[in-house]
Amino acid sequence: MSAGPPRPAAGAPARLPVLPADRRRRPSGAPPPLPRHIERSGLIWLAAAIIATAAAMGVFAGGLSRWAVDVTVIDDAVTRRVASAPIPGFTAVARVIAEAGAAPAAVIAGYALVLALIVLRRFRHLLVLVASYAVLTLLTAIFLLVVHRVLPFGVPVQFRWAGFSMPSVEIEKTCAVLTGALYTLVPAGRWRRRGGWAAAAIVVVIGLARMRLGVDAPTDVLLGAILGVTVPLLGMRLFAPEESFPVVYGGAHGAHLDLGGARGEAIRRALKDQMGIEVASVEPFGLAGSGGSSPMRLRRAGEPGGYLFGKLYARSHVRADRWYKLGRQLRYGRLEDEQSFKGVRRLVQQEDYALRICRDAGLPTPQPYGFVELTPDREYLLLTEFFAGAAELGDATADDTVIDDGLLIVRRMWDAGLAHRDIKPANLLVRDGRLLLIDVAFAEVRPTPWRQAVDLANMMLCLALRSSAEQVYQRTLKFFTVADISEAFAAARGLALPSQLRQSLRASGRELHEGFLQLLPRRPAPVRVQRWSARRAGALAVVVVTVLVLVIGLANALVNTATPASALEVSNMDCHALEPLLAEAQSVPTASEIVCIRPLPVGWTLGRVQALRGTSVITLDNDRAGGDALQLTLTGHCAVGRATAIRAAEPGIRRLRAPGSGARYAVTWYDVFPGGCVRIALRPATQQAAVDIRIALRPGTQQAATDEDLAGQVPAIVGYVSRAALRHELAQRSGGRLRLN
Repeated sequence: MSAGPPRPAAGAPARLPVLPADRRRRPSGAPPPLPRHIERSGLIWLAAAIIATAAAMGVFAGGLSRWAVDVTVIDDAVTRRVASAPIPGFTAVARVIAEAGAAPAAVIAGYALVLALIVLRRFRHLLVLVASYAVLTLLTAIFLLVVHRVLPFGVPVQFRWAGFSMPSVEIEKTCAVLTGALYTLVPAGRWRRRGGWAAAAIVVVIGLARMRLGVDAPTDVLLGAILGVTVPLLGMRLFAPEESFPVVYGGAHGAHLDLGGARGEAIRRALKDQMGIEVASVEPFGLAGSGGSSPMRLRRAGEPGGYLFGKLYARSHVRADRWYKLGRQLRYGRLEDEQSFKGVRRLVQQEDYALRICRDAGLPTPQPYGFVELTPDREYLLLTEFFAGAAELGDATADDTVIDDGLLIVRRMWDAGLAHRDIKPANLLVRDGRLLLIDVAFAEVRPTPWRQAVDLANMMLCLALRSSAEQVYQRTLKFFTVADISEAFAAARGLALPSQLRQSLRASGRELHEGFLQLLPRRPAPVRVQRWSARRAGALAVVVVTVLVLVIGLANALVNTATPASALEVSNMDCHALEPLLAEAQSVPTASEIVCIRPLPVGWTLGRVQALRGTSVITLDNDRAGGDALQLTLTGHCAVGRATAIRAAEPGIRRLRAPGSGARYAVTWYDVFPGGCVRIALRPATQQAAVDIRIALRPGTQQAATDEDLAGQVPAIVGYVSRAALRHELAQRSGGRLRLN
């Protein structure tokens, strides 16, 4: 029988709990203080896209089946009502509106959006947007492989079109550009909501205009709008969320996250649960001097003067740090040979560790209190002592005591093997006549001598801004040698100085850097900052290649946006493929015959099929003659020129042949029939195939064109279906409810 857990010995102190009573450990599986989620509107759009896409595929993937016919009948009825609405001038206005939603207007708007993001330096938004457009193009291509829906029936087509109609690609592109503009250029809140309603109104107007002109049905417009909004919206919500990459203007910094709302409540809850600290208020503090975090001042509940200082780090700050270090590596090479942080947790751990190291070295830095987790691996809050009553060095006077404090800070860092790496006026505070050092997030242990020298020069320049170069130089000789000072000002040049320090030096109107150089016994030779190494060269090569790939990808995305989707994604064009034949018939509504492909001889394969207003094109590839060896072009009229009549292919069709010409000996036939013409062009890509065609078609030759010759195979390939037969087939499938124009 078990004796149970051992009891403490008599007089022994009771075991204390691991966590104090006022702290609470988050149970496994419980949500963090600030859980990551997509806003409800994003989930609604995602659900709508999934449902609409699945429904469209389920209804139309099998062609004009029962459900597809029912939906098409309803769609066509609505389209006819819009197209026949007795509104004077509606058609003319609809053409203008449709032009605004089609190329080139939509393409120009897309280019303008890209240019605006480049000018505003919102490269994260730009990359996410370009990637979203690429994903949208891919999804649309996949959809068009499955769903082959033609234009509405019984409505005159009065605007240019290309390819199958579902989804409406023009509406899709318009929505994608408008959504991208809303989430990359318009600040969140009232203006974005108003912009959303305005964008919705624009899409509705363009959709009605396209229905009036007979090129889109209601479901085509609806599906195009849903896809065009959902893909870029989800891209921005997932990879450039507003809380991490806010759209701000008027001097606001993108690194400063909103501390109100859900995040403010999460900060209070995290501090109470994880540290047992109750906070009454959270307010931004010291934003002007901070570009790599979101600093704040927290007032403890029940203590009117009890303040703490917090720095909120998010994944966006880690990415910024990576770019910062990559830039310094490319600029300075091995002098800044350092690793970027792998995650935001490591970044906040680094600063907490650096604060403790600095305190151990005797530096006047804030007392660290640890950090709390808001969102795992995404957001953490570092908590430190708040220097109440302190002022930035730029707002104080630097007397000998303050100057000595600053120089002693650098001396102690040198002795402890540390470098601050960001000494500037905003990181130096004065309280009660003594100098304090803050923001040690990027402090480095065992830094390069160059970096330590730069720290000394930056400290001297900061102190001289509030005094004079002569005074600081004389005080510096108490702690450093002339050689140390010479090395410092030889190393500290250009971008080695923090940006705020450079701006302060320019604003002062004094040449302080030059003043220190003149005080030295001998002017030092500048340290050559541009040091090359294998690592730097490799990083530069990777950056160049990446930029080229992104530029090419951006160009391709813009070209795809500018190019109408005229291709019919079909695997065959035989004379029984109803949907692509209907698309051909709609492209040339006057043609009495529609070209199709009979069973192909060995060696021939279908290349591409295109249908657009006024023209349809079918190309075939041949294993001997190459790609696009045979091209069939259906139009309303052909300029036959000097072509001569030959034996007709089928009754009611007159065939003519133009003389061969060119190095590859291209030969062209024309099949002419009421209301249309098919131009049959045989253009071999190889010289040998051209020679064979020339011999086979030479008048009087003993070798006539046979079924084995390329030219002899053409009559067996080209077939026709009459418009009357297509009209009959459509009426039969729809029970007489659909009628081909």
